[in-house]
Amino acid sequence: MTIRVLIADDQEMVRTGFRMIVDSQPDMTVVGDAADGRRAVELARRLRPDVCLFDIRMPVMDGLEATRLLAGPGVPDPLRIVIVTTFDMDEYVYGALRGGAVGFLLKDGGPALLVEAIRAASNGGSLVSPSITVRLLEQLARPRQATPVQPREPLTERELDVVRLVARGRTNEEIAGELFVSLSTVKTHVGSIHRKLGTRNRVESAAWAWESGLMG
Repeated sequence: MTIRVLIADDQEMVRTGFRMIVDSQPDMTVVGDAADGRRAVELARRLRPDVCLFDIRMPVMDGLEATRLLAGPGVPDPLRIVIVTTFDMDEYVYGALRGGAVGFLLKDGGPALLVEAIRAASNGGSLVSPSITVRLLEQLARPRQATPVQPREPLTERELDVVRLVARGRTNEEIAGELFVSLSTVKTHVGSIHRKLGTRNRVESAAWAWESGLMG
């Protein structure tokens, strides 16, 4: 199956570069691109791409608002949006996380990481640039007015181990290695964590771990 990708960035050179990377993959194709957030939302709603690559700072409508409209809480059948930005310490990225984005990359991360993030998003997973993961999520540990969501039922000790590692940016394969369990066991734990926390992806679960003080 071909992964259909929509690109939104206000810089033409970036859009062209991303298109070249995506179209060079045998299982991917770019179905459209936009230079501002409003156009990106229009195209996304009409084309229903498998994955959207959005910049944060765009004219007319920024990537945060575009993400909320397409993937935010309460949106039926949300799209899979990966934020590709230069702002690894920016509060904008936190807003995108809460707005429903499933991945975060830095623009200097390289083609391989971009392709990996697209495939992860298409398969229902998430990918966060290693340099963003800890630095961004540590910001979530700072006191905030919002109270962390209480789990629908308590997490087991092993689920707490897993969610801590997720919050450190570990992949399922890395978690399996560190905890000496099978990959399928990790996937089962991650699914249970999502169900208990009401989170849609591992990025939201990671945010919960930091906000709840588990990482301190």
